[in-house]
Amino acid sequence: MKAIFLDRDGVINVDYGYVHTKEKFKFIDGVFEALKELQEMGYLLIVITNQSGIGRGYYSLEQFLKLNRFMVEEFGKKGIKITDTFFCPHHPNQGCECRKPKPKMVLDAIKKYKIDPFNSWIIGDKVSDIEAGKAAGVRGILIGKEVKNLLEAVEVVRKSDV
Repeated sequence: MKAIFLDRDGVINVDYGYVHTKEKFKFIDGVFEALKELQEMGYLLIVITNQSGIGRGYYSLEQFLKLNRFMVEEFGKKGIKITDTFFCPHHPNQGCECRKPKPKMVLDAIKKYKIDPFNSWIIGDKVSDIEAGKAAGVRGILIGKEVKNLLEAVEVVRKSDV
């Protein structure tokens, strides 16, 4: 199995800061087309997201889970299957093992779904996303620096697909 690990805020949706309601959740243009293409290329789609707003008390775990269900259902309506969502709910000062740039969420997904890291990618908008992927043996694409958006990231993956 091969996978695309996706950061959420800034990659899938516009990052307004601590997005936790569907009213504030705006899909980035091209995200549906990009994920559909990646899925058709045989990649599992797995969201890997830091959600420190939970640890900071800005929103609850239940609010996050409700928004995540909404996001997954919206993708489902377009024929896109999000295999899973891994998230870190901790405050950055808690020193947890799961917060990116640490690779635990990526490694957990690799183990759970028997993913080949060499043939997988992480796509994020922060260096910490890419560092988490690299520490797990996954290639990375940094949106905003290496490519403009998720659609351009698809082209990078397509050119390297083995």
